[in-house]
Amino acid sequence: MKFLTVALSKRFFMLISVMLLASCSDATKPDVEALVYEQAKPLSDFTLEDQDNKKVTKATFLEQWNLVFLGYTSCPDICPLTLAKLNAVHKALNEQYPLQIWFLSVDPKRDTADKRKAYIDYFNPDFLAVSGEHKDLFPLVRELGLIYAISDSDEQEYAVDHSASVAMVDSRGAVRAIFKPEFKQGSVPLINAKQLIKEFKQVADFYK
Repeated sequence: MKFLTVALSKRFFMLISVMLLASCSDATKPDVEALVYEQAKPLSDFTLEDQDNKKVTKATFLEQWNLVFLGYTSCPDICPLTLAKLNAVHKALNEQYPLQIWFLSVDPKRDTADKRKAYIDYFNPDFLAVSGEHKDLFPLVRELGLIYAISDSDEQEYAVDHSASVAMVDSRGAVRAIFKPEFKQGSVPLINAKQLIKEFKQVADFYK
């Protein structure tokens, strides 16, 4: 009986210790609205082109933090508004956290390199405006945790459905978090720049 009591006591002590350690660990994790991956999701290699017709690969993500947003230059609202917000985010973070903003055009048919360059230069010429064929774009978009859909129509004017979220890729080329947009009645879904800045710092500091 005495042996059983001691054994149970040891098990109880170990259980309490594990619970306390787990509690301490959970308490230090970022308490954010963003979707954060405890185990970052490494991206596969890819080959696309930027607004200067220069090759872009997974290596372009390395040695800096990255924020990736999908869109297209003919987008009437979400894209220009989000890029304006990302410009503010970049200004607030770049000095402390080396940061690259990616505008990933999912409309390669219309968004030539020249068109992407003129478009992104309006917001910030230091941003990347990247695109490529759908066979190269779609696997990367899927691994980023984002999505888009485009019509096969031959019409010159068409809309492209795409995520309004922003993916956070770390300096090793792995997806660390996704910042989701706010949905307000009567408004298009947009990220909250102030909240993104705050949560970016929390995530970056914890997983650096």
